[in-house]
Amino acid sequence: MKKTKHLLIGAMLISLSMPVTAQDNKAQIDEIASIIKSNPADLAKQMKDFYKKNKKNPEVLCGIGRAYYDLKDTLNAKVYADYALKANDQYSPAYILLGDLAARANNGGEAARNYEMAIYADPKNPDAYIKYANVYRKVSPQGAVDKLEELRSQRPDIAVDALKGRIYYSSNEFEKAIESFRKADINAMEEADLTSFAMSLWFSQKYDESLKVVQAGLKKNPRDAAYNRLAFFNCTDLKDYDNALIYADALFNKSDSAKFSYFDYTYYGNALSGAKKHTEAIDMYKKALEQNFEDKTKRAGVIKQLSEGYKQNDDYENAINTYQEFLNAVETPQANDIVGLAQLYTQYANTLEGDARKDMFKKAESTYAGLKEKFPDAEEYSIFWVARINSYMDPETTEGLAKPYYEQLAAIIEPRAEKSSSDKARLIECYRYLGYFNLVKDDRDAADVYWNKILELDPENEIAKQALSISNKKK
Repeated sequence: MKKTKHLLIGAMLISLSMPVTAQDNKAQIDEIASIIKSNPADLAKQMKDFYKKNKKNPEVLCGIGRAYYDLKDTLNAKVYADYALKANDQYSPAYILLGDLAARANNGGEAARNYEMAIYADPKNPDAYIKYANVYRKVSPQGAVDKLEELRSQRPDIAVDALKGRIYYSSNEFEKAIESFRKADINAMEEADLTSFAMSLWFSQKYDESLKVVQAGLKKNPRDAAYNRLAFFNCTDLKDYDNALIYADALFNKSDSAKFSYFDYTYYGNALSGAKKHTEAIDMYKKALEQNFEDKTKRAGVIKQLSEGYKQNDDYENAINTYQEFLNAVETPQANDIVGLAQLYTQYANTLEGDARKDMFKKAESTYAGLKEKFPDAEEYSIFWVARINSYMDPETTEGLAKPYYEQLAAIIEPRAEKSSSDKARLIECYRYLGYFNLVKDDRDAADVYWNKILELDPENEIAKQALSISNKKK
């Protein structure tokens, strides 16, 4: 009986000593890390003493290496990783530390090799698989994902699908990221993965689903800046401007540690503009222009949006001046950029009267005319709009200001054997103007030529049919 009692006490002591050893290791590592960080004068001596005491304890040795690693002392970090492997050449965390050191030195191949060794040493250590996947994704995202599938076979309890989504997201393979994230339990996702899932959906223009993912994140952390930002962006893109402004307020005023970029202020301007709060939108675009930009092109884009804000506020003078700033800011303005200025002149002219109206139309005409000089391929478009602008300046068609341009345009299109629907529409516009001009000049025969040309292109054209009917009655 006494012998049995002694055996039971011994077993109890052994079972109690196991967690104490683990706790002792952690306590030692924490103590050593604190000493290394404080860097006392006798650090070398203290480290020598720690090493002698723990030279057969790979956990403590690797912990010391990790402490050096955290302080960016890569030399000593490697020394202690090697010490840990000398104590136990199958100690997986030591290989992971060597992999981390190689990754920090941008040696992806060496990092992957060490992570492989960590997996071999402990096939159930998820950190090794995850770190291998993170470093190998730069070489082959699919290879990284395959490694995560190996982890699934060893550790079914690990959320591999979310990890796969993370790999695909970091490789800009958003559709594959979405597919993987959809298989994961959204309620168990880490914050970074929820953000990556929502971003993948947003980049793929799946705004409704992205918003739902973000809202799941906001239930857990309503003051998270990333979630509020994405909710704000999604609502703006969905044209749900009222809710966009609620989330914008949450981002700018009710989020923790939020930092703002020109992009945030630009989106705020877009949401305000969509909500018809044009004056506030203008202020926000101006705020965006006060921020740092990665390149001139992005800044030019915000200047263009500011111009649009002024136009929406019926402030055409500022809209035009700002648009000219945009053209100066763009490295190489394209044809559509120049057309944008001509359109502003035209829209402004339509709000004016008398000489001011004519002067503004002249500016539009000059801008359209200049297109064919810079962009020869735009000649037909240029002539077409010069013709239209001249017809606007002569609404009664008494002066025939547009006549030479419509004749020129018709001469370009008529010889084409195959005419597109756009060709036919432009020809009909040419013939309608020229027919009406001749009618005003009381030259019915010349006018009838153009009405008939219209009917050749569009036999059911009511304007041409009515004009010919009236003409025939008067002959």
